[in-house]
Amino acid sequence: MATLAGHSKSKKRVSYFYDEDVGNFTYGQGHPMKPHRMRMVHDLVVNYNLFKKMEVLSPKRATPRQMTRFHTDEYIDFLCRVTPQNVEELSMQQTRFNVGEDCPIFEGLFEFCTISAGGSIDAANKLTGGESDIAINWSGGLHHAKRFEASGFCYVNDIVLAILELLRYHQRVLYIDIDIHHGDGVEEAFYTTDRVLTCSFHKFGQFFPGTGDVSDVGIGTGKHYAVNFPLKDGMDDWNYQNVFRPVVEHIMGWYRPGAVVLQCGADSLAGDRLGCFNLSMKGHAACVEFVKGFNLPMLVVGGGGYTIRNVARAWTYETGLLLGEHLSEDLPYNNFLEYYGPEYKLDVPANNMENMNTPAYLADMKAKVFENLRNIPFAPSVQMQQVPYDYESEEEEDNENPDIRMSQRQRNTLVVPENELSDSEDEGNRRNERNYNSNGRESSSRKSRASHKNSSNEHEGRSTSSRTHKSSSGVREKDGRKMLKTRLIDDVLNTSIRRTSPSVDRPSIMVTSSPSTNTSTSKHTIPSGPEVATKQEPEILDSTVSLTQPQVEDTTKTNDNTNNVDNNENDDDENNNNDIKDNKEEIKDENNDKSNEPVAMEIDTNESLPEIKREPEDVVMQQ
Repeated sequence: MATLAGHSKSKKRVSYFYDEDVGNFTYGQGHPMKPHRMRMVHDLVVNYNLFKKMEVLSPKRATPRQMTRFHTDEYIDFLCRVTPQNVEELSMQQTRFNVGEDCPIFEGLFEFCTISAGGSIDAANKLTGGESDIAINWSGGLHHAKRFEASGFCYVNDIVLAILELLRYHQRVLYIDIDIHHGDGVEEAFYTTDRVLTCSFHKFGQFFPGTGDVSDVGIGTGKHYAVNFPLKDGMDDWNYQNVFRPVVEHIMGWYRPGAVVLQCGADSLAGDRLGCFNLSMKGHAACVEFVKGFNLPMLVVGGGGYTIRNVARAWTYETGLLLGEHLSEDLPYNNFLEYYGPEYKLDVPANNMENMNTPAYLADMKAKVFENLRNIPFAPSVQMQQVPYDYESEEEEDNENPDIRMSQRQRNTLVVPENELSDSEDEGNRRNERNYNSNGRESSSRKSRASHKNSSNEHEGRSTSSRTHKSSSGVREKDGRKMLKTRLIDDVLNTSIRRTSPSVDRPSIMVTSSPSTNTSTSKHTIPSGPEVATKQEPEILDSTVSLTQPQVEDTTKTNDNTNNVDNNENDDDENNNNDIKDNKEEIKDENNDKSNEPVAMEIDTNESLPEIKREPEDVVMQQ
């Protein structure tokens, strides 16, 4: 046994996790669970100068995402939302998640759970990273919490979360529980797997939680990987060691775990408010020392313990034992010295309680446990695979150094602009409304400026090209006149005229062009509309427009003319695009044309026009 355990005297690298806020919480007046006990333990650790011998760390708070690696989303969401103020509104969920008398709703409940779970998770990561040989989190050890409900003063099972971290690097993990209550939450979590072997020494028979019989060995793949050693009242040091050491040694030699988690519930000590064992402080600590001797990565957590002065003594003594330090029996001065009177000693002695565990009973239980262990294979193997990714929630964890401040300019570089990302299919190809409108206005203004510029260039080209049409062929001259006629009509429409015309009659305009000797006239109709107010292009310099009051009486000719012109509009539009290209080429060839005779445009007064109602301002025709 000594050879297997090793019992190395070398110093271990020990990490100690403590959050100074853990002692601020209370389950309520009269409740046996006192988080204040962790503050008393830490105060003794500091005053014994043990903090100088180990690495003292403040753990990160566990996030809801980390908790849901084991617990259900609904349960964790309930713990996040429930408070003493809204507990009545969530009365239906209280029954569902088993919160009430044993597991009350108190102020800061979820924060307390994050501290407990975060310490055990960080301690496990310290071991898997090879940075420590032993990691201690006395705030953990809440082994009763189930996947979907609270139980036995426990809300979040930090032990299960820590073992899940260890399983990422170790093929097999051994969990040992020396709390007086059965570790039902941890056993239930790994009841069907062979990668975790749970071993619990506890009081059984009409005692909470009522589970942990010797016949409870697991199911499926996890059959025979749940070891339960039920005990009776009055268990003393000698008998406890007589069953603890051989069972644990047999498991170590046959199961070959890669890491060990030891739950050190102090309610198995003599004189505990809720316990019925008769273990002394040194008898309890002997279990810790024995497990330490196997030289495996070891996670030590707290658990039960309801006589808080004895809890502080035991866990302080076991911290020194894990460090290999001998502690004085006389307590040093500390902030809670009055709790340890009248003896003020670092000791929890056994009493004269009768031991109900007979030698025959213990021998029978030991034989049954060994028989179950014979059914498991030697060191069950695990298929080789890549180590799972060690992720942390970037949305919920702040990894920034609080001592380094980031400027606003640096923060702005981390923000993605709203128009940087493309539309997703989930949004139905809808654009951001603001960007869409602003881009539309900008695009319209750009198109308008480009259209005005092109229009002005085309107007100038038309006036120049009209002077060259007389020397062209007959077809070319006819098409040119049609094109010029169309552009001049558009110029008239772009003048600063505000008019109101009847919807019945449509006026016609006669355009007279006299580039040199020949003069050609053509007629076109102005579309009727409620208002025309556009700016005249300044490039048309040699044109005159005269408006005459129309004669409204004769409408027959106007209607006939309108029908004739409408029939020709489609032909004119088809030739416009070709004429623009041809006119640009002809403009280049006729640069030496010296004919600058003006082009006149008049309204044919013989045609009937609708009455034009003028605004107070006169029509201004820009030259």
